[in-house]
Amino acid sequence: MPGNRRNKISIQSKYVLLFLTILCIGMMILSFATDIASGPLNLVAGYVIVPVQKGIGKAGEWLRNRSDDMKTMTELAEENKQLKDEVTKLQLSVNELQSDKYELSELRQLFKLNEQYSDYPVIGARVISKDAGNWFSTFVIDKGSRDGIEPDMNVMAGSGLVGIVTEVGPVWATVQAIIDDQANLSGMVMSTSDHLIVSGDLELMKDGYIRFSQLVDSEDKVVQGDQIVTSTISDKYLPNITVGYITEIRHDSNNLTKSGFLTPVVDFKHLSTVLVVLEKKQVREEAHEKNSD
Repeated sequence: MPGNRRNKISIQSKYVLLFLTILCIGMMILSFATDIASGPLNLVAGYVIVPVQKGIGKAGEWLRNRSDDMKTMTELAEENKQLKDEVTKLQLSVNELQSDKYELSELRQLFKLNEQYSDYPVIGARVISKDAGNWFSTFVIDKGSRDGIEPDMNVMAGSGLVGIVTEVGPVWATVQAIIDDQANLSGMVMSTSDHLIVSGDLELMKDGYIRFSQLVDSEDKVVQGDQIVTSTISDKYLPNITVGYITEIRHDSNNLTKSGFLTPVVDFKHLSTVLVVLEKKQVREEAHEKNSD
């Protein structure tokens, strides 16, 4: 490992420095002795001791530089580690801010939705699980019978209808979205009040669409871009909740009805919070009938 290698080099350098120091001291003593003596010893000192002293000086300088380089490398490695830690912390902060921003956006949408359908009593819930796949076609929320939720209650998010509650536990409920292959509902063209059937289609959702059919539009008043809402004759869905907008219209082979595609107003790829309407269609109609009497 790099750390062990540096420690090994440092230990070896210490021993080399110690040896050279002892050698230098020895040479200094010998040099001092040759200063006293004369003749051949002095000549030997000139050819041997002086070059060795120079070599020892250069070696000592190299070791000092090497030690400084090792110190600098250690400091840089520590600084690099600190910088990486700071980058990681900053990235986590950015991710949290992005998550908070998305959740705030969803909550704002739910608030607007609640204002738009203020006649309906609602409760907010979080999505806690869903079926496998990219789409929230069937999912579970964290509210249940203890919170007043019952089967057949409508669920909304984004700008309109998500689906309907199908199963309920004490603290959970299962929701079937309108894009599910088994989902069907009675819809209505907002501008003309013409009725049609909206059917879920997960295969079509890859392109962002679901189907509609059985539209009777003999006067050709319905056009691309028209708003589709839940109809007043639906048996489970409350009326006038936005479902989506017509993307394409086709004449059926019988020349009596039309079919086509619409784009839902809910983002079924990114659902985390929803509104559950705490009132069922049947109960609401019964209450209205009693009030009218």
